[in-house]
Amino acid sequence: MKYDIIVIGSGPGGYVAAIRAAQLGKKVAIVEKADLGGVCLNWGCIPTKALLKSAQVFSYCKNAAHYGVAVEGEVKPDFEKIVARSRNVAETMSKGVAFLMKKNNIDVINGFGRLAGDGKVDVDSTTYEADAIILATGARPRQMPFMPVDGQHVITSKEALVLPKLPASMIVVGSGAIGSEFACLYASLGVKVTVIEYMPQMMPLEDEEVAKAMERSFRKMRATVLTSTNVKSVTVGEDGMCNVEIEGKKGAETLTAEIVLSAVGIKSNIENIGLEEVGVEVERDKIKVDEHYQTSVAGVYAIGDIIATPALAHVASAEALHCVEYICGLNPESVDYSTIPSCIFTSPEVASVGMTEQQAQKAGIEYKVGRFPFTASGKATAAGDRDGFVKLIFDADEKLIGAHLVGANVTEMLGEPTLAKRLGVKAHAIAKTIHSHPTMHEGLMEASEAAMGAAIHL
Repeated sequence: MKYDIIVIGSGPGGYVAAIRAAQLGKKVAIVEKADLGGVCLNWGCIPTKALLKSAQVFSYCKNAAHYGVAVEGEVKPDFEKIVARSRNVAETMSKGVAFLMKKNNIDVINGFGRLAGDGKVDVDSTTYEADAIILATGARPRQMPFMPVDGQHVITSKEALVLPKLPASMIVVGSGAIGSEFACLYASLGVKVTVIEYMPQMMPLEDEEVAKAMERSFRKMRATVLTSTNVKSVTVGEDGMCNVEIEGKKGAETLTAEIVLSAVGIKSNIENIGLEEVGVEVERDKIKVDEHYQTSVAGVYAIGDIIATPALAHVASAEALHCVEYICGLNPESVDYSTIPSCIFTSPEVASVGMTEQQAQKAGIEYKVGRFPFTASGKATAAGDRDGFVKLIFDADEKLIGAHLVGANVTEMLGEPTLAKRLGVKAHAIAKTIHSHPTMHEGLMEASEAAMGAAIHL
């Protein structure tokens, strides 16, 4: 069968590409070997948030007395039901993607898709043709030879979503978004958690102040955070316990835990999809593309985690829209990679966009910082969630170049600074924009005022 566009992979890049192409009048097919929605929807972004919500509810129940609410009896997590709820959420969202495929008259082809040359795609020995092919095959957890994954004792994020029971102890290797979220989840549910990070700070991509605040928060949860620490080996003893040899600030030592979670990054799903056969160029585990996401082979495009751009669902979706609109002869605006919002759904949450203070220093940019702690926020105080702050970074012209937030629900506040940075908004404009009271969002106004030396509530 012949299509205008075939998309291989149905994650947030793939299904968005397929829908946009259908909206533009193209005959579209999408190829998926597993569940519609890809890893993010089924085994990543969405189910982890469901688990974290259950952990939050558990925390509220444990601390109900703080809010003047009496909870009778022992409050404890039913982990089996927590996992079941998470899986139901993922299933619901996957069905939603299936509905969108049907609504937009997109053919769903189940199976493993690979390039077969000359505008052809092979799916389990059946050949399909298309004028344009978009690769959106995503990524999987990276595995390290010194930390062999067995799926029971040494696990990846996928197994961490569906553990049969709560372990007594867990070592999380890696403190990026995935590692930090799972560490927070399990620590909140009472698991003895140790986080090991190779870099000098946890959450290495975040602003240094943010990282320090999160280390304090993790310790409040009784989680141990070891930075500047290298994992030498992970072995499983006869007793089923994991032995983790590390080299850190205290020298060499061996840690033990019931479970080790490997959260050391991702690897692109580019094996066996026909890249070599058709001549698609690859560099360092990523497919090389131009500014319109076209590969070295005419008519073949690539988006999302398999190219050298930030491995985030919303980035893949943005790339999908540009790619499809370019294929369809439109003149789409380029994706602005300097203004990519980032969220980590720990407790408290972390949200950021633009430059960190350390990046501004390294670039030699003259800047000023405005800070507002949530201890000064009426809404945060009323909610009983006063941890965290808003940190805004402005250049010499007082244009916003970076925003870094720590606190309850700050991921929902990130839209304003993201838009402000994209539009080149100045501190004065943010400060003079009336923000509703009482809200956490006032922190953005207050931080802008602070940057100008005009803070009211500090």
